[in-house]
Amino acid sequence: MNELVKSLPSPTLAGLQLPCLQEQHKGWLFKWTNYLKGYQRRWFVLSNGLLSYYRTQAEMGHTCRGTIPLATAHIEVGDTCHLVLTSGGRSYHLKAMSEAECQRWITALQQAKTNATLLMHHSDDSGDEGPGPQDDRGLTQGVLKSLASKLDDLSTCNELIGKHGAALQRSLSELEELRGSADNTDRVKAVNERATLFRITSNAMINACRDFLDVAESHSRRWQKALHHEREQRHHLEETIEQLAKQHNSLERAWRESPSSYTGVEEGDASDENDEAEFFDAMEESPAFITVTTSGETQHKRSGSSQSMMSGGVPSDWTHHENGTNHMQLRRIRRSRIPDKPNYSLNLWSIMKNCIGKDLSRIPMPVNFNEPLSMLQRLTEDLEYSELLDRAARCDSSLEQMCLVAAFSVSSYSTTVHRTAKPFNPLLGETYELDRQEEFGYRSICEQVSHHPPAAAHHVTSQRGWSLWQHITIDSKFRGKYISVMPLGNIHLQFHSSGNHYVWSKVTSTVHNIIVGKLWIDQSGDIDIVNVTTKDTCRLKFSPYSYFSREVPRKVTGVVEDRDGTARYILSGTWDEKMESSKIVDSSPGGGGSEGKQKTVYQTRQPKLLWKKYPLPENAENMHFFSSLALTLNEPEEGTAPTDSRLRPDQRLMEEGLWDEANAQKQRLEERQRLERKKREAQANQALEEGQDIEGYQSMWFEKRTEETTGETIYVYKGGYWEAKDRQDWSQCQEIF
Repeated sequence: MNELVKSLPSPTLAGLQLPCLQEQHKGWLFKWTNYLKGYQRRWFVLSNGLLSYYRTQAEMGHTCRGTIPLATAHIEVGDTCHLVLTSGGRSYHLKAMSEAECQRWITALQQAKTNATLLMHHSDDSGDEGPGPQDDRGLTQGVLKSLASKLDDLSTCNELIGKHGAALQRSLSELEELRGSADNTDRVKAVNERATLFRITSNAMINACRDFLDVAESHSRRWQKALHHEREQRHHLEETIEQLAKQHNSLERAWRESPSSYTGVEEGDASDENDEAEFFDAMEESPAFITVTTSGETQHKRSGSSQSMMSGGVPSDWTHHENGTNHMQLRRIRRSRIPDKPNYSLNLWSIMKNCIGKDLSRIPMPVNFNEPLSMLQRLTEDLEYSELLDRAARCDSSLEQMCLVAAFSVSSYSTTVHRTAKPFNPLLGETYELDRQEEFGYRSICEQVSHHPPAAAHHVTSQRGWSLWQHITIDSKFRGKYISVMPLGNIHLQFHSSGNHYVWSKVTSTVHNIIVGKLWIDQSGDIDIVNVTTKDTCRLKFSPYSYFSREVPRKVTGVVEDRDGTARYILSGTWDEKMESSKIVDSSPGGGGSEGKQKTVYQTRQPKLLWKKYPLPENAENMHFFSSLALTLNEPEEGTAPTDSRLRPDQRLMEEGLWDEANAQKQRLEERQRLERKKREAQANQALEEGQDIEGYQSMWFEKRTEETTGETIYVYKGGYWEAKDRQDWSQCQEIF
């Protein structure tokens, strides 16, 4: 009897006990917004593993200012009443009104994080479809595990019923044979005991069945209701966008019939997007500066083109120059144009209507949406203004160096102002090299190290005193009116002489007017640059565009602080034109802000130009608005790896204007990549069944490591590429094209 009781499933332990996902905590906290306004009071709500915040309680019904998923967040307790949440490369600095209130929030956040982590622990993101919200995915996995546990209980009870049922049958047979015998009493006792065991086991079976049915029915109703709601929302959204598309077609027809009557229509479309600006805790007031005129400082500029050299007596694509020892050297002249972009028409609605809410990296797209560069080449294009890092390497002051690093982080967005087309998604194992040692002293290598989610690793080494590396994952969503592209991951920069190590991340890029109106791109969010060696910091704010704002469009502002938190430099400018720095000589309290927060007025010296955008090449509007560097990125190069982006047939055909042929090649490459992925999955499943170790995809030139300064897991260059190029030994490379 005791053995049976031990073997039966416990009603309290059977199955996974799911953590409660109901609303746990809410109240006021102070959130750090920017260096000019400091901490601002916000209403926070902790519910279902998510921490959301609003400007006021009244906003809860319509405007959420931000949401932090706790399952992937890092919670750090700071000084008195302070705590820091880090999620997706962004840090949220919060402050409670008292130590007791702070402790209550910390307890609630840690408990919510534990519950959310438990729910997402067994989730699987390897499918072709994009994952659902983190809390729903974790809840689904928890329910499935609970149902599986109940099935195990039922299986156990079934075995016991069969065992004890057979024993009861034998006892009854023996009892028939022993009628009138002296042993009859003992046999009857044994039969009664076995009948009792059978009854207990049957009851346990019935209870386990009832539990299984209850769990399945309750969650089935919940999922059916959620599915019905999502279907209604999608149907409503499709009808709305289709109506907008029809209106757009009507406007186009009317404009073609009478263009003079519709001048300026496209310019007005941007006003529809002002509601998106509410999402950000943007600066509502400009900082007040008192400028003290000082002696002018020399500004260093580099020519906008590397081709301003004399040529003669050498081949047309090479020129010569004399170095310090009067030795003649040949320097290659890079190309300055590509074929003009064809004027292809496209039914945008027929393609995009089925993409709402999905990750665009998982959706087959025609090349009509692309520009003839891969994401690896776009990543390398961040080096357009590498001379800023050359100047920074020569700085003696870490604070002045920080200003130049900040200007470099902004400069990478200047090439995107007219670039609304998407780059090609690299194939797994695709690489891209850029050797500019002769011209600018650096060599760069990129590799696509993951396909789902798409991730690229990048490493640059410069002979002029710096190294840069990054591991970037791209998350993109189509929301109907706009596409948001969120780069996840940190950029690392280290200067060789000083050892100063800088870390920062990228902001969100948004392409507006996808269905109706003229496409335009905006950058918004914050960049926090940290010198992990000296503890100097810089926060850059990219203000989102608003039709009703009086601010300069594409505005960027920032403050550089030393390790003690003292503001030392003010940065200002725009991400598409220039950045300036002003050294702070004094500060004083100013007037009150919009929410009663006192502003600080900085007295600064005359602004110093840090960076200015190069002019675009002639005819750039017909060449995808490529910069001088971008025009050279896909130029054929001898001796590159067979996996280099320059060798992609679909990308090359698109550049040459053969878009129909490019689409056919693109479909062939994507189908081949899907077959390769299925083959790897089948091999992994077979190894799992045979009890062997499963070895996932291994990148060629990068390996996964833990970054010492930040503790993040990233892909780091392991060496060997340039040596293989010198030997022209590419035997280890896969055939991907």
